[in-house]
Formats: sequence, structure tokens, C-alpha cells
Amino acid sequence: MKLTVVGCSGSFPSAESACSSYLVEADGFRLLLDMGNGALGELQRHCGLYDLDAIFLSHLHADHCIDMCAYFVARYYRHDGGRCDPIPVYGPEGTEHRLTTAYADTPTASSMSEVFDFHTVKPSTFEVGPFTVHTERVAHPVEAYGIRVEHGGKSLTYSGDTGITPVLDELARDTDLFLCEAAFTHGKEDIPDLHLNGREAGEAAARAGARRLVLTHIPPWTDPQVNLADARAVYDGPVELATPRVSYDI
Repeated sequence: MKLTVVGCSGSFPSAESACSSYLVEADGFRLLLDMGNGALGELQRHCGLYDLDAIFLSHLHADHCIDMCAYFVARYYRHDGGRCDPIPVYGPEGTEHRLTTAYADTPTASSMSEVFDFHTVKPSTFEVGPFTVHTERVAHPVEAYGIRVEHGGKSLTYSGDTGITPVLDELARDTDLFLCEAAFTHGKEDIPDLHLNGREAGEAAARAGARRLVLTHIPPWTDPQVNLADARAVYDGPVELATPRVSYDI
């Protein structure tokens, strides 16, 4: 598998990065994990607009899904070659309604489903192209899911947005790369069931026995170097900050 960081900023785009979006590729298949603010523009550095094969939305906060409205425009109104066939979109209950409401002026109430083939995510294991994916609900104020993607004996686990939960530890058990949110700063924010800080992300990686930790979803107002140091203090494996346009072979 190949993982490319399209965007990794939390809450809103920074001057350096779009919001959460991660491209996973194997056997010519492209799965996008989230499409937050600014992600669609950055995505085009890595693949064509119509080269995605499936999309997973961890939850329906704008910094993880709002560029789907722009992507709707690209797919629905394409004249050169005709309208795109529906692409599978895996998201929480109400994803179609959320995107239709956010767009606010679709031609009909069902227009989104003409280019997006919506599938409701629940805790489960299923196949997406060449990948086996396992989804679990994590700890966030809205319905939110972490995802484990497996292919060729290797695994990638993406936390989505979450507070501390044993579910995440199990999802990331022995994973080869743990892409874990670290939005909060240890000793500064302490709000349960919302986000992790760098130390908590490191502790989760250690409990899970993850082989590599990549911290992501750090907002522009948070010092990422503090979170990186906090994670390294409790996790012995390799750990780094997610950086736009950086790819990992898994």
C-alpha cells in the first residue's frame, strides 16, 4: 500500500496544509480517507479528478467532508465525457443529507446520489476494491469512525477524530502505520471524548503495539513540535508529524 498525505490540518486549513485527507493506493485502486476543507485542490497534485475509486468519510464535521460539495460539482456538471458514474462513498448515517444540506442548491433532492453511491458505515469488516477494511465507532461528539485498511499482509489504521477509547487500541493492534489524530496539547486542553493530545496518541500507539506512528489533525493554533515530543516520551517506535505531499510505503 501507498499512503499519501493530501491534507492534515485540524479544524481549518493552515497556510501549509488543507484539512484531513489521505490517499491510499494499491493494485491501481485509489481510496480516499476524508475530504476536508481545501483537500480537493491538493488532491489533484496526486491524481486526476476522476481517478478516485472510493471515498471513506470518518465523520461529518466540515474539516473532514466539506470538499465533497466541490467534488459533487466536478462530477455532476462534467460535460467533457459526460456525467461521472457514481463513486462509492462510505460514511456515517445521514451523509447524503448532510452534503445536500451543505451544498444547499442541488438540482434535486437526490442529485448527490446520482454521482455518489452512498453506503452507511457501521462497525464492520468489508471489502473495498483490493482492501479489507474494518471500521469501529470512536469517541467524538458526532457519529465518527476509525478505519483499519489491510492489503497484502500489511495494515494502516486511521483514527479519524476521537478521544481516548479502548476501541482505537484494538483497531490499531499491531498495525504497520498508525495515522493518529493529536489535536490537543497535553496539560492544556482536557475535554473527554473529543480529541487526543500528543501524549495520548503515543500511549495509544504503545498499547496497540503499532509499528509506526504518524501524528495528524493538529490545528494551526497548536505547536506540533510539543505534540511530537510528548508522543516520543511514551512511545518507543518511530513517530513523526504528518506532512502534506509526503508518501509512505506500507
